[in-house]
Amino acid sequence: MFKKILVANRGEIAVRVIRACRDMGIGTIAVYTESDRDSLHVRLADECLPLHSELRYGDIKEILELALAYGADAIHPGYGFLAERPEFAQACADVGVTFIGPPADVIAALQVKINSMDTAASAGFYVPDHSESSCTPYDEEALQAAAEDLGFPVVVKACRGGRGRGSRVVYKPEKLLKTVAQASREAAMIYGDSRLYLERAIAPSHYVAVQILADNEGNMVHLGEREGSLLLHNQKLFSESPAPCLSQEQRERLWQAALEIARLFDYRNAGAVEFLVDGQGRFYFTEIKARIQIEHPVSEMVSGVDIVREQIRIAAGQPLGYGQEDIHLHGWAMQARINAEDPWNNYLPSPGTLERFRLPGGPMVRVDTYGCGGCRVPVRYDPLLANLVVGGKTRAECVARLRRALEDFKVVGVQTNLPLHLKVVNDPKFIAGQMDTSFLQRMKLEIGSESAGMRRDLAVAAAVAFVLRNQRSRATTPARVQSGWHRASRHLPG
Repeated sequence: MFKKILVANRGEIAVRVIRACRDMGIGTIAVYTESDRDSLHVRLADECLPLHSELRYGDIKEILELALAYGADAIHPGYGFLAERPEFAQACADVGVTFIGPPADVIAALQVKINSMDTAASAGFYVPDHSESSCTPYDEEALQAAAEDLGFPVVVKACRGGRGRGSRVVYKPEKLLKTVAQASREAAMIYGDSRLYLERAIAPSHYVAVQILADNEGNMVHLGEREGSLLLHNQKLFSESPAPCLSQEQRERLWQAALEIARLFDYRNAGAVEFLVDGQGRFYFTEIKARIQIEHPVSEMVSGVDIVREQIRIAAGQPLGYGQEDIHLHGWAMQARINAEDPWNNYLPSPGTLERFRLPGGPMVRVDTYGCGGCRVPVRYDPLLANLVVGGKTRAECVARLRRALEDFKVVGVQTNLPLHLKVVNDPKFIAGQMDTSFLQRMKLEIGSESAGMRRDLAVAAAVAFVLRNQRSRATTPARVQSGWHRASRHLPG
């Protein structure tokens, strides 16, 4: 087993990895930029090292130099930054440091999304209709021809990376080239690759991912599926397991398909096989996320398996030590992505200092966060502040617990999307499990239509704030001083 692991990431995933290492008795090294100096992952690690490169957490050379200089025998990349960079995984292997994730050749193969979909299609699995090759914004004729062949609406997608970046839906032909240019710039900034391809849009649809674990001896298991259909800016705002859009028979077929597709690529370590499910229940393979996912705590709660711990064990060469028959999925789990942003102001990021940070608690409530009192929320990075995860025996129990936990969650110092989450969990369609990828787009039109109860509460809060502010600004003399008792007490008896 490893003696020391460098965590090449920040935020809640860095905290998550460090805690798993501490449970296993493994030393940790945290790296940080100036804006993350007081973040929780820096406080929890055994050692912490500043990054000086302008590339920050994405500098392969500096990360490896620090790992070698301070005796790390493995690196956990988390998600984002270096997690899906095959050149980083290969560079680690070249210097004798273990990369905790899939091998470089597997990452490289899965990055070419068109090829991976074609491989799955050749094996008999459904995939979305897509363009035959990648394009750049300068390939105008090829883009227009591909879009006309697929039929509108089409989805413009980045060839590399995940997390929904570089993806756009185009409904009209005249919007195609402008949208492609925007998506290409975003893909180049996030992934360092501006190439794109087109997919025919499937609507209505559901996003469903199957969590898998695979060791280096050919053993592979799944931990059930997660549905993440509530998307905002192409990122999953809510995730839950099991997926309410599936029947048990569909669920079991999806599990089997995910394992078979992962074996096509000789997948190893932890990952998620992602599908789109259409209105008729037919599922289409889209990609394999070759890393830990933001939503992994949902699968951990229903399966009881520590996925990060398993990642580390597999990377150290240990076998899974159990089979699919040993995995038992219980109850329901949900995750809400808490962002430091203002949903009432076009989701403008809200950096600042956490003046108060009260986390919810109670049975089957978990919060993964880098935040703590006095911690700064930096302006430079993704606004994700915390992942709130709850469990229950049934979906109804889980929804009720999530609603209570959201009400208990208090953040002062920055704006958050907690009010939006509360709006979602009180929506009748969400409560009934009737939502697809268009759910939040419809809700977006309703933002600002507060109920009479909410207007009453806001009026009361404004009145109390007005009174408190005026009390603090006006000097007053206590009544006991005005009575003159203090003067009378000085008189000596005659």
